[in-house]
Amino acid sequence: MATTARRTLADDIVRALKAEIRDGVYPPGTRLPTEAALCARFGVSRATVRGAVKELDVLGLVRTQHGVGTFAATRPSVRDGLERMGSISESISASGKTPGHEYARRTLRQVLPDEAERMGVAPDTEALELRRRITADGDVVAYSYDLIPRRLLPERFDPEELNGSVFGYFEHRLGIHPTLGLARVHAVESAHIAWGRDAAKHRLFILLDQLHYDAAHQLLAYSRTYFIEGAYEFELIRTTE
Repeated sequence: MATTARRTLADDIVRALKAEIRDGVYPPGTRLPTEAALCARFGVSRATVRGAVKELDVLGLVRTQHGVGTFAATRPSVRDGLERMGSISESISASGKTPGHEYARRTLRQVLPDEAERMGVAPDTEALELRRRITADGDVVAYSYDLIPRRLLPERFDPEELNGSVFGYFEHRLGIHPTLGLARVHAVESAHIAWGRDAAKHRLFILLDQLHYDAAHQLLAYSRTYFIEGAYEFELIRTTE
């Protein structure tokens, strides 16, 4: 006989507060009721309320300031078409926000065996490894891990010169035009993807595992971009034709 998972009291609180946050009962930056008030409202213990608030924190819907209170989070809302090939920075700008890139690594190295297989390149291929946080109005919306074949880069390439959009660098510095992307999409929960400020809050992601090509089907980059759940919204157009 099939069984269903039992819903907890904390789950009920999470559902109720999540709906109220998204319906604007608690606009971004406003303070939520105190623990005592939530205990009285839902008829539960402080431990149950704290568990629910922690879950909302993990989802990025609230932020807690110790000794001050819990507040509805101010989050960027970036939309993009999943079928569209384009720069993340352009999508952020089109959403009315200012894109930013914070680089943690720019390193030339040989690709790993699994990377070589995914990229369809020789095992001894050298590539530029990038690790960056992508922001919208200063708030992190994605973490990206990219590999660019060394053969595409100038002979006297200085990794530090790449400090913004990768697509922008391709277009304006190298004269390369990405036209095709082959992507795999996954839901990911991990405490090991994010880094930097607020990293502990970022555990749920939509992963775009993507190969980028030009019009001649030359491989330009292999990117694993982890979009923070709720911060970046994808739309997909589907038809019967």
